[in-house]
Amino acid sequence: MEVKAKAKFIRTAPRKARMVTELVKGRGVGEALNILAFTKKAPAKIVAKLLRSAVANADQMKNIDVDTLFIKQITVDQGPTMKRYRPRAMGRATIIRKRMSHITVVLEESY
Repeated sequence: MEVKAKAKFIRTAPRKARMVTELVKGRGVGEALNILAFTKKAPAKIVAKLLRSAVANADQMKNIDVDTLFIKQITVDQGPTMKRYRPRAMGRATIIRKRMSHITVVLEESY
């Protein structure tokens, strides 16, 4: 049985978050949390928190053994982009794009 957890409108670029999620894709939950604890990237804390939330969702279901869960699928999609402007030389302005991410984790029981 599958268990999902989503985090939307996360203030990190999807490209940076994908670097972290590729490290834990297909691994067991305990091993993935251990890897994320020692990863020095900012999205690692967010992904670890989301993974713990998915485990808590699975814990609410009586027929799932939490110890046998693994990451079946983890995706990072692009959310909306906030646009800010920075003044430049000779009266011009340059756009700054502050990107957001939507992260989805799907856990499944291994047999």
